[in-house]
Amino acid sequence: MHKHSLARWEHSHDFAFIHEKGEARTKQVLIITAITMVAEIIAGSVFGSMALLADGWHMGTHVAALAISVFAYRYARKHASSPRYSFGTGKVSALGGFASAVALAIVALMMGTESILRLLSPETIRFNEAILVAVIGLVVNLVSAWLLHGGRGHTHHHDSDRHHHEGHHDHNLRAAYLHVLADALTSLLAIVALFTGKYFGWIWMDALMGLIGAALITRWGYGLVRETSSVLLDEIPSGDTLSSIRRAIESDGANHVSDLHLWRIGPRHFGVIVSLVTHDPREPEHYKARLKHLANLSHVTVEVNLHPVRAETPVI
Repeated sequence: MHKHSLARWEHSHDFAFIHEKGEARTKQVLIITAITMVAEIIAGSVFGSMALLADGWHMGTHVAALAISVFAYRYARKHASSPRYSFGTGKVSALGGFASAVALAIVALMMGTESILRLLSPETIRFNEAILVAVIGLVVNLVSAWLLHGGRGHTHHHDSDRHHHEGHHDHNLRAAYLHVLADALTSLLAIVALFTGKYFGWIWMDALMGLIGAALITRWGYGLVRETSSVLLDEIPSGDTLSSIRRAIESDGANHVSDLHLWRIGPRHFGVIVSLVTHDPREPEHYKARLKHLANLSHVTVEVNLHPVRAETPVI
């Protein structure tokens, strides 16, 4: 029996990105955010500020999101070459982002409910102490955003370096970055509410800013759900790409695409299955070569079917 090497037809299924610097920055921000979260929740409870409590709760969602991001990085790296996953761990970041969105929705509901109760029954606020803690929270959020932004451009891919600078396509790092930006905005709303309450007597502004913060979190969570669920449910990434694939296969008029599937298997990586019918069948590599100009088609499968040619009826 002769043994033949299959190396020519084999390839890696590792489509995950590992942001080494981004992962390290995420861990740093996780620790900083957790400490600030505890301080704001305690201060909000002691000083009676709903806006400050809302900021602390909102920051708590970011702690959860950052923890999910760190876990996703480790899990994707650990199982990158595992045969248990047909197309690798490229979707782990999307799964982490979806989990973060669910957490955001829950906290937004809690914030909205508590804010309405505060509107109906206002409580006394110790403005000076609350403003100090809110300013500290804002500074922490801005520093955290700066740290995460500094880690976005350093990407390592296990397969190749052709996507080295595409950190913004990683749901982990992007979710963490946008989370702290949203938290900075919530801190700013808390400061505005506290200042107006102190100098104009508008106590209701504290609860109103809590409602606005809840609305902002809800909007962010909804956007994150839409983005990540489209990846998890294998939504077609681009209608233009689908049309380009069909045109490339059918360009000579001898082939007809009978079935076509395109889905995302990782950040900036697509998988495609093409089933075609032709009178003049070629090797699958011939049709794959027609798709080489389309970027990010990392896993291409081609099925070639021979169209039965009907024999002409002889004339008698």
